[in-house]
Amino acid sequence: MKIGFAQINPTVGDIEGNRRRIVDAYRTLVRKGADLVIAPELAISGYPPHDLVFKSRFVPENLRALEQLHSEVGDVPLLTGYIEVNTGDGQPFFNAAAVLQSGKPVQRVFKSLLPTYDVFDEDRYFEPATSTAPVEIGGVKFGITICEDIWTKDYLPRKLYGQEPITSLVSQGAQVILNLSASPFTLGKSARRVEMLSGLAARHKVPIYYCNCVGGNDQLIFDGNSLAIDAEGRVQAKLAPFAEELAVVDAAIQSHSGLEFQSEPEELHAALCLGIRDYLRKCGFKSAVLGLSGGIDSAVVACLATSALGPEHVLGVTMPTRYSSLGSVEDSRILARNLGIRFLEIPIQQSFDAVHAQFKDIFASLPEDTTEENIQPRLRGLTLMALSNKFGHLVLSTGNKSELAVGYCTLYGDMCGGLAVISDVPKTTVYRLAQWINREREIIPSDTITKPPSAELKPDQRDQDTLPPYEILDPILQLYVEEQLSTAEIVARGFDEKTVRWVVRRVDLNEYKRAQAVPGLKITSRAFGLGRRMPVAQRFVG
Repeated sequence: MKIGFAQINPTVGDIEGNRRRIVDAYRTLVRKGADLVIAPELAISGYPPHDLVFKSRFVPENLRALEQLHSEVGDVPLLTGYIEVNTGDGQPFFNAAAVLQSGKPVQRVFKSLLPTYDVFDEDRYFEPATSTAPVEIGGVKFGITICEDIWTKDYLPRKLYGQEPITSLVSQGAQVILNLSASPFTLGKSARRVEMLSGLAARHKVPIYYCNCVGGNDQLIFDGNSLAIDAEGRVQAKLAPFAEELAVVDAAIQSHSGLEFQSEPEELHAALCLGIRDYLRKCGFKSAVLGLSGGIDSAVVACLATSALGPEHVLGVTMPTRYSSLGSVEDSRILARNLGIRFLEIPIQQSFDAVHAQFKDIFASLPEDTTEENIQPRLRGLTLMALSNKFGHLVLSTGNKSELAVGYCTLYGDMCGGLAVISDVPKTTVYRLAQWINREREIIPSDTITKPPSAELKPDQRDQDTLPPYEILDPILQLYVEEQLSTAEIVARGFDEKTVRWVVRRVDLNEYKRAQAVPGLKITSRAFGLGRRMPVAQRFVG
C-alpha cells in the first residue's frame, strides 16, 4: 500500500480554506499514486481552536466541511481530523478522525488521550473515546490514533494515563498504525519523536505512519517532520521540517538512506522564521517594524524577520538619546544595509527632555533612578506604535527569555508590540543563533556580538551591573522555570545560593510584567505565556 502524507498548514478557524487545502492535497497525492491519504489532527478546524468551539456556528460549519469533503473524495480513502459533537454525557465535543471514501459511510474514530499539561487544555472541550478498535480499509485493519494517543509514558512529562491505545489496537488485530498529529515544536523534539515511534513500531511489530501539521498558530509552531516507520522500527521516510510537503510512501520499500537532523541553531532559525511569517500572514499583516538598538537581540530579530518576510517588508528604526553610543547607531545602520531592509533614524532626545521637564518640579527632591531610564524605552515604544498605526506594520518586540524572566524589561517600552519573537530564547542561545547567522558572511556586525550587552539608558551601563553573567543566569532559569526545581535543589546543583535566591525572587516578582506581555513564539519545554499559568498576586516563595 502507498500512503499519501498531506503535511499541510491549516489556519485556525479558516474552515473553508482548510477544506480546500485538504482536497487539493488529496487530489495531488492520488495523482501521485497514493492508496490512502492522511491529513493532520483537526485539519478542518485548525489546531488549537480553543474557545472558538463554543461559538454556535463553528462546529456545525466544520461538520458541513466534512460532508463536502466526503462528496469530493473518490475511491482512494482520505483520513482527516475534525471536531465531532458528543450527544452523550461529558464534554460537548470529540477530537475526531474520519475515514472518507466515495460511496461508503463515514468511519469515525475519537481521540483517547487528552493532554492537559503545558500548552494543552483538551479536556476543556473534548470527551475521550470510551473504546478503541481497528478500522478496516481495503481489507487492511488500521489502528487510527490521534496525536497524544501514540505518545508512550517514557516520553511524557510523567505517567499521565492508565491506558496505551496502541497496545489495545494491536491486541485487536491492527496491522498498521496511523497517527494524525498537531504536535507543537520544541527544540530537539523531532529526534525524540523518531526514537519513540521507532521503538513503538519495533515493540509491537507494526508499521507506523505519522502525519504532523506544519505552520505557526499564535504562540505555537508546528514543525511537520512527518514519519513513516516500518515494522522493524526503521525509518522509511521523513518529510520536510517547517514546510508543507505532499509525499507518497510505498509501504513495500523497507530502506532509508539515513536521517538528517538540523543543528540546534538551524532548527531554531527555521522555527522562528515560520512563526513570524505565519503570525503576520494569518493575522493579515504584510510588514513588520522593530527598533534597532545596536544590540544583539534586535539584530537577531531583524535577521529573522528579513528571512521570514523578505527585506522589502521589514523596517528597522534606531532611536538614539544622549546615552546611545555612536557605535550602536552605526552598527544598526550597517545591519540594515547588510540585510537590505528599510532604515530610519528618529532621535528621541528632544522628546525625552520634554518629558523629563514635565516632572522637574514633582521629582525635584528625588534622585534619578529607573523612572527616568524607563522614559526612554517608553518613548521608543510610542514611536514604533505610531509607525505601526500609520503604515500598518506589526511591531516586533525584541526582548529575550533571560530578560523577561527576571523583569529586565520595561512595560509599555521595549515590551510593547504585536509579537515577541525571541521571548522564549535565552540570551546565551541568542548569541549562538547570531553566530550561526554569520556562518558564511558578516551580517550582524562583529561589534554587536562582542561588545558587553547594555540597555544604554544611563552612562556606561552594562547588563551585568544588574544581572548575573548570562552564562550563570540562563542555567538557573532553566532549572527554575523549565524544570521547576526549588531554590535548595538548584543550589545543590552547585550554584551560589545568594545568586539563586536573587534570580528566583526576581522571576516571582515579575509575573505582573509577563501577564501584560505580547504573545511570544514557543521553542522550549516551558515558555512564558500559554503553558505557564502563575498567579500575579501570591506569596509563595520558590
